[in-house]
Amino acid sequence: MKIGELAAATGLATSAIRFYEQSGLLPAAQRAGNGYRSYSVEAVDRLRFIQVAQALGFPLDSLRSLFVTTEEFSEAQLQDELLSRLDTRLGEIDHMLATLRTQRKDLHALRERMLASWAGGECIDPASIELTPVETPAPRARRVTRAPAPAQPVAPAPARRASRR
Repeated sequence: MKIGELAAATGLATSAIRFYEQSGLLPAAQRAGNGYRSYSVEAVDRLRFIQVAQALGFPLDSLRSLFVTTEEFSEAQLQDELLSRLDTRLGEIDHMLATLRTQRKDLHALRERMLASWAGGECIDPASIELTPVETPAPRARRVTRAPAPAQPVAPAPARRASRR
């Protein structure tokens, strides 16, 4: 399929597709006799995987690493690696949530203190402001076993690149 068809199938701009290809996230397209890029059907799955992963906060470097690392993995190894990376991302989100909760609590306390201080005609000394240390949530237990495979896959696994050997 041509790049315009791939763009239509994924909702991505052609410039984004070229960027993913140049940055190693999408295997290089074959070139037709006229020089046009020709993409396989697997490219649609790979780009959709990238879109979902980005929407869930995975950086492009992490995806690039995933694709390189899992190139020759078995299905079970690939599933374990995906679950491990999901668990890591969940831990990152838990930490961010804990940080935001702490900051919110500190902001409310500072706001009340400022109002009370101003009502008395005083200013708050910035050195007197004490912030609550962020409590890091306990790491999530690493999932050891996989659930039975669903009848139909929920999300496509990343398309694998052909071995370079």
